[in-house]
Formats: sequence, structure tokens, C-alpha cells
Amino acid sequence: MIIPEVLESQTVYEGKIMSIQRDKLTRGDDNIFIRETAVAGDAVGIVALDDKGRILLVRQYRHPMRRPVWEIPAGRMDVEGERPEMTALRELREETDTEAASVEFLTVFLNSAGWTTEKTYIYLAEGLTDVSEFERQNEEADIEKKWIPLDKAVELVKTGQIDDAKTMIGILLAIK
Repeated sequence: MIIPEVLESQTVYEGKIMSIQRDKLTRGDDNIFIRETAVAGDAVGIVALDDKGRILLVRQYRHPMRRPVWEIPAGRMDVEGERPEMTALRELREETDTEAASVEFLTVFLNSAGWTTEKTYIYLAEGLTDVSEFERQNEEADIEKKWIPLDKAVELVKTGQIDDAKTMIGILLAIK
């Protein structure tokens, strides 16, 4: 396989959570082509599984979809030097007022290798306890929480009622 050579690279947009990079590439012949990449930080998703075999889902408004989405708790790795498992624990507390005694790495996946650099780390959280309510803002201010049996969540994935990729992956990997 020929790995294209980057002849030129330019950041054409710089936003708060991502930038757009335009690269001019060649495969070593006279053919030159352009690829644009969304350069974004990585994220985590947390499958919070209680001792009754239920997982915790959150429903929040997702602007790109223009609708609320049911998903596992998740968030960006936006604290300098914070390891993915620590981000997972922090996001679980911030989004659901829940702490986990342990987290287990399940997988890391490429969100969409054709256009973004973002990867998502998925963790299984167990030994759950409630903690004091976190003050949420913006879309997170209206988060709904719901515990559902893991087998019901699997059915919701199969029927397309749960359609968020990280949530689908996390649910399917949490099956023991």
C-alpha cells in the first residue's frame, strides 16, 4: 500500500473544540489531491453498570442532530494531563451525580477515520454510589437520567432506538 505524502498542510478553521486542516497529498505520481480533516481531541464514554444489571443512560440535546439523544455518559478529554480513565470517572460524576469504585477499559475506537482524528475510549464503571448533585450548564443543564436493564439496552441497539455509536459499542461490549 502506498501511503500518500503530505506536500502542504494548512489550518483553514480554528474553533473552540476542533479545527479543520486541509492537506495537499500525492501518491508519488503527478496526481495531487486534497483532503480535509476535522482535528479534534479525544473523548470517553462510560457504561455505568449497577449490581442489578442495569446501565445508566443520559438524554441530552445534541445540536448537530437537532434533537435529544439517549447515550452513555461521555465527555471530551479536555483537562490537560488527565488520563482517559480519570476523565471517565469525572464525566460520570459531572453528568450523573454517580461515583464508581472501579473502571475497566473496554476499547478505544476511531470515531470516523475518513474525516476526523477523534478517538473515543470506552470504560465499564462498577461499584456505583450516588454523590451530591453537580451544577450543570448549557445542554447538560437538562440532562435526563434513566436506569435500564442491560438486555433491554441491547434490544434498543438492535432496533435502532439507541443510535449513538459510542453507546452502541459500549452496550454491546458490556455483555458478559
